[in-house]
Amino acid sequence: MDTAWQRFKKNVPFRRFVVLFLIIAVLYEMRAMMNTILLTFIFTYIVVHLIRLVQKHFPKAPSKLIVIITYLIILILLYFVITIYIPMLASQISKIAQSVVTFYQSNKMDGVMDYVNRYVNKTELVSQAKNVGTIMVHAVTSIGTLTVATFMSLILSFFYTIELKQMNEFSRLFTESGYFKWLFEDIRYFGKKFVNTFGVVLEAQFFIAICNTILTMICLAVMRMPQIIALGLMVFILSLIPVAGVIISLIPLSIIAYSVGGIRYVIYIFVIIMIIHALEAYVLNPKFMASKTELPIFYTFLVLLVAEHFWGTWGLIVGVPIFTFLLDVMDIKQTKKEKYEDSSNR
Repeated sequence: MDTAWQRFKKNVPFRRFVVLFLIIAVLYEMRAMMNTILLTFIFTYIVVHLIRLVQKHFPKAPSKLIVIITYLIILILLYFVITIYIPMLASQISKIAQSVVTFYQSNKMDGVMDYVNRYVNKTELVSQAKNVGTIMVHAVTSIGTLTVATFMSLILSFFYTIELKQMNEFSRLFTESGYFKWLFEDIRYFGKKFVNTFGVVLEAQFFIAICNTILTMICLAVMRMPQIIALGLMVFILSLIPVAGVIISLIPLSIIAYSVGGIRYVIYIFVIIMIIHALEAYVLNPKFMASKTELPIFYTFLVLLVAEHFWGTWGLIVGVPIFTFLLDVMDIKQTKKEKYEDSSNR
């Protein structure tokens, strides 16, 4: 038994495969806390990088002071968001909904509505109304759960970053001694891989989403589109979804554009989104991603479909970074020679 155990510990590839499987199993059991886990990682990753960025220009700046100032700014921003921007956002969303209603009412939809009323009985309408009520209750519950998870994540990330040096020193003790030293070494190995791939890709996607949102909002302002803040928030959230987010955002933007300026504005929206998407594909992605997610579009859509099935909305955001992390763990990489040959064959 001891000999088999020793062979297991010395067989590093198989041992790491088992450890990775155990990590996945533990995360699956903790799936109810996945919002808090992912948000804590994102907040911690951003604040740690902010600390390093500030200390790069100001080496003597204490990390605790940077963390305290950062979280004070976050609290001030949250106060303004809750007291000013959320009421404004709710008002603009209400106006967008009214614009969609006006769109249907102003485009001779009476025949379609008569056709629907003819073939849909009252029982089905009552059933559908109940389903809509259930969906609304679920949506309100989800928003409340996400709000609690966000505040918990901010608290956890604050305590982690405020004691960053002590956390690193204490975590290092697990890999320096103990009977399960090998286990913590493998966890540390996957942790580094996770940060170097998942973290970098997610950070790059956030920067790309911010650039897309700013450019789109500028174009919408030039077109004098209504409810720019609400539309900007929608574009930002959908921009976090690689490739598919741009296509999804076209639908509501086109409806609002048609209600404002007719088919001419719809064409403008299509041209603007195409230009921004081209800018993202040929400028922002190569610059921010730094060859981290050079995936074909087919693989990107396939990963998004599978990730959405398993993780819902979060899967659309973190599916590609997790897939990239798994490729890195399995050491599946495309060399520069292969990239050149692929481009030559095209």
